[in-house]
Amino acid sequence: MQMVVRIIAVLWIMASSICAGATEPPALTSLSNPAVRYQTPEQPYVVLKRAEVEAVVADNRAVDDAVLPGHRAGYSGIASLKHVRRRENLFVPSYAGLNFEHIHDGTTKKRKMLFEPRNAPMELRIVNPFTAELYQKPTPHYGLESCLRYELLEDGTIEMTLECIPRQRSFKNNYMGLFWASYIHQPESLDIHFKGHPADQPAIARWVRGVTPAHGRLSTHLAANDCREFARDPNFPLKLVFNLSRYRYSEPWCYGVSHGMALVYLFRPQDQIRMTQSPSGGGRGNPAWDFQYFVPHYEVGKRYQMVMRVMYLPYESPEQIERAVERHRWFIRQCDGTAEQ
Repeated sequence: MQMVVRIIAVLWIMASSICAGATEPPALTSLSNPAVRYQTPEQPYVVLKRAEVEAVVADNRAVDDAVLPGHRAGYSGIASLKHVRRRENLFVPSYAGLNFEHIHDGTTKKRKMLFEPRNAPMELRIVNPFTAELYQKPTPHYGLESCLRYELLEDGTIEMTLECIPRQRSFKNNYMGLFWASYIHQPESLDIHFKGHPADQPAIARWVRGVTPAHGRLSTHLAANDCREFARDPNFPLKLVFNLSRYRYSEPWCYGVSHGMALVYLFRPQDQIRMTQSPSGGGRGNPAWDFQYFVPHYEVGKRYQMVMRVMYLPYESPEQIERAVERHRWFIRQCDGTAEQ
């Protein structure tokens, strides 16, 4: 009982320090916490199992074996996500989910620079049977050092923590744009769902079915209070990033449905995530359910942190998803959504 009380106290202190505007967030990964012990396996992936969920965390090397058949190089993150109720991989087998895809500053660059997380060497770190990390040294162009922690919580929820440190002043427009992609394998419906409202109407929350007619059109949904503007080149090639939809989301979570299973994203308000989607990001019939994180007015040498959660569970109804989200209510209500890191 005392251990439970201590854990709750630590979590409360961590949340309070972020909401109070602490200069740096608590140290959660091996990037910031030297007390974290880990192993570096020879193989490029590790299988994590807990509750009813199985997640395979992979670095950006190619794999072709019984666990990850035909998995292509460049696609790191959750290469396979399964559930006891559905043994097929949710994600396109050759690609991945929660895949760190882009580092950008809104300027036109060669493709290899815009896809640095795919191309820069990455180290897989196994922390414990339920936790793995993907570490990258400062990338060749932008000089961003990062560590992504993927942890399976007791109920099978995935908690993904990003910690990153810009090591040089290389972002021309004075902000860091980071992008994650999840390529869904042949779902019956390409759309996502969230609580929100039309951008030009009063902020009265209702269910919104997020639909984008083509790749890079009406693709990105902002939070209701996200008024940030980021400079970019007129010919900036990443079409999904700045092409805004006609809706704003009121609560920081969304979900999509595939083969009777729901994939639910939960975000912290202070991270001001931008939800993004493509009907064909993973090929015809394979939508991308993505998200973006921006760091305005970044400082060289400062550590930044973003935390989000993913639930993968059998789908019954929107009301059932709301009840499941309610179990994580403290997580998505940590702050009022106006805090900046």
